[in-house]
Amino acid sequence: MNSPADFHDGFRDDFHDLRHHGDAEVRDGRLTDLAVNVRAGTPPVWLRERIAESLLSLAAYPDGRAAREAVAARHGLPAERVLLTAGAAEAFVLLARGLRASRPVVVHPQFTEPEAALRDAGHAVERVLLRAEDGFRLDPAVVPESADLVIVGNPTNPTSVLHPADDLARLARPGRILVVDEAFMDAVPGEPEALASRTDVPGLVVLRSLTKTWGLAGLRIGYVLAAPETIADLERAQPLWPVATPALAAAEACMSPRALAEAAAAADRIAADRAHLLAGLAEFDEVRMVTEAEGPFVLVRIERADEVRGRLRTLGFAARRGDTFPGLDRHWLRLAVRDRPTTNRFLQALDQALTGVGATAVRG
Repeated sequence: MNSPADFHDGFRDDFHDLRHHGDAEVRDGRLTDLAVNVRAGTPPVWLRERIAESLLSLAAYPDGRAAREAVAARHGLPAERVLLTAGAAEAFVLLARGLRASRPVVVHPQFTEPEAALRDAGHAVERVLLRAEDGFRLDPAVVPESADLVIVGNPTNPTSVLHPADDLARLARPGRILVVDEAFMDAVPGEPEALASRTDVPGLVVLRSLTKTWGLAGLRIGYVLAAPETIADLERAQPLWPVATPALAAAEACMSPRALAEAAAAADRIAADRAHLLAGLAEFDEVRMVTEAEGPFVLVRIERADEVRGRLRTLGFAARRGDTFPGLDRHWLRLAVRDRPTTNRFLQALDQALTGVGATAVRG
């Protein structure tokens, strides 16, 4: 009987480049970007104006109280359960340095920064590798009982799989920290599987990012939601004034009713645009998709995808290589969801790229 996942000591599998990210695919600036998951057309004008207004306060040290209260109110939590960070990436570093863990486990394929941060902090990281034939879905039983730190994404980057909240809550144990990366949750209409507002799951730590929906990757703003004692531990690992005044202004603005309504409308558009992309990809025998995608990106398998990706670049499109994610290899690509005209142009380019490299139909 096949296991629903494979378990590995991460140090025995070092061929994945954990520090590679989608921005490396588009740095020349001349390609249509399907490699980075930041929502196109952002930040909106009203948010740029709020950030610009904050520049008048740069002579004063950053004061995060208002932004922290705004985040807390958005999730119905007390402010002591909120920590503002310089993006979700800083939060992973704080977790690796500020929390004691003897057996950390990372569920892959997923965003690679959590494992990289743990390794940099001297931890021996173990991996649970979810399998394509199971739709990259997580069975909580595959996570070792002795793991005292478990990290999982929801929806998971790069698979776009949205795990049921109840399944993730089943991972909680006394003495275990359960970290759920919800960086893309606000791109899911209604956020039905979110754990961000839950206080009944022991050891739960939820990470959120504002860079993807609001186009703030260059500003670096995110936050952690956890029990007050965990927040205190992480805060002690932070430097003084870790989040700059413009980022604090953006965080407060993005919690407003107007912003939340705009984000909800964007999530609905992303869902429709994703359906259009998946329908187009389904026309290619050479492409196998993770069809139950719920995030603003989709994962596809194509024989010789690395060569297809190279050909796409010559045709003006950047796709995210998949082989840097543990559990994937050179036959995988991640594609950001874009508007229909962009997707239609991409599908035409993909047809040319597949023909150009002589890719064959995916089997199995």
